[in-house]
Amino acid sequence: MKSLAAAGVSIAVLAGASLPAFAADLPQPAQPVIYDNQVSSARFDWSGFYFGGNLGWGWGQFTTNSALTGRFNSDASGVNGGVHAGYNHAITPNIIAGLEADFQLSDLEKRRSVAGVGVKTSSDWNSTIRGRLGYAFDRFMIYGTGGLAIADLEVAAAGSKGNETAIGWTLGAGIEGAVTDNVTARLEYLYQDFGRESFTLGGTRYRTDLDASIARFGVSYKF
Repeated sequence: MKSLAAAGVSIAVLAGASLPAFAADLPQPAQPVIYDNQVSSARFDWSGFYFGGNLGWGWGQFTTNSALTGRFNSDASGVNGGVHAGYNHAITPNIIAGLEADFQLSDLEKRRSVAGVGVKTSSDWNSTIRGRLGYAFDRFMIYGTGGLAIADLEVAAAGSKGNETAIGWTLGAGIEGAVTDNVTARLEYLYQDFGRESFTLGGTRYRTDLDASIARFGVSYKF
């Protein structure tokens, strides 16, 4: 009887010693893989001040009327370039509102001879103050823009010339993308309509207004 008990104890001890090795041979549950350099899931932040430059092409039509020439149109086009600055605020992660101002040098000039009278119409600079409202897809945004437009308007005829600052309105749209966390690039189109200005040249009154368009590429630095 004692020998049977001793044998049972020996079997139990051997079984207990072999259990860890047996358990190690069983399939183990998969462990999660942890990477040291996880890619950040943070969205691009459009909010903040920015400053930049742009270059493009402007084209437009001067409409002039006088007693000597009657009413006539002059089409002009040329290079347009300058600087812009503004501020964006993220209303939601996707809805971006902002305010922007720009100043451009332009090369709109046209000479015409109408009814024997030589008339030159030109605009040397252009500026806007606009609101912007966009929808952002993380690092890419489409937007609409509109506001106040200001431009230089000059008319020369009969050996004299006059110069006025024309006030009007502008509407446009654009697309903008983040190149880095601080640099963005854009393509933009603006349509501008300026009020009519009057000039008295050589004793004759001339009335001229300007409708213009601008297509341009720009780069901005976001602070």
